[in-house]
Amino acid sequence: MDERLPVDEALGIHVDTPVGGGDAHCFRNAGGIVTDDAIRSAMLTCNFFGTKEIVIVQHTQCGMLSANAVDLEKFFRDKGIDTDSIELDPTLPELRVGKGAFAKWIGMMDDVDVTCMKTVETIKNHPLIPKDVVVSGWVWEVETRRLRAPTLDSGKRARTDVTSAPFGVKGKQPSRWA
Repeated sequence: MDERLPVDEALGIHVDTPVGGGDAHCFRNAGGIVTDDAIRSAMLTCNFFGTKEIVIVQHTQCGMLSANAVDLEKFFRDKGIDTDSIELDPTLPELRVGKGAFAKWIGMMDDVDVTCMKTVETIKNHPLIPKDVVVSGWVWEVETRRLRAPTLDSGKRARTDVTSAPFGVKGKQPSRWA
């Protein structure tokens, strides 16, 4: 979602253009996380349009590190919105977030690298994604304009903002991961 992530430069490809001819489809969303729409799009392109590889790219300094989802949920509740019965897609009213799951659904994160690794595993293990599709994950370092594999090695992460701590976020995020 973030315009600081230059997909063409980072991956050395030419993503789809309005007139076609690109090397890849590019789906962007807040946090680069697995959502129902990301699964739907990946399922269609892998099963029916010949896609054989999915590349997940997260980035440092992500806005999804900058607040706690519980506080964001409170923001909406304070505006009078019942987050326990919100309709996510007016064209598909059956698609709802369960009671008490709104903060989890928002998808704020504590750590870019951990989120990238978990996103890759979720896509790899999803029953709608064919097992022969290659799934990889990468982290774009906004600070260095460098692409690297996700890691828990503090030395490799030291020069970048990869956790919510520099943003002053208090408390752990509600986990999206089982």
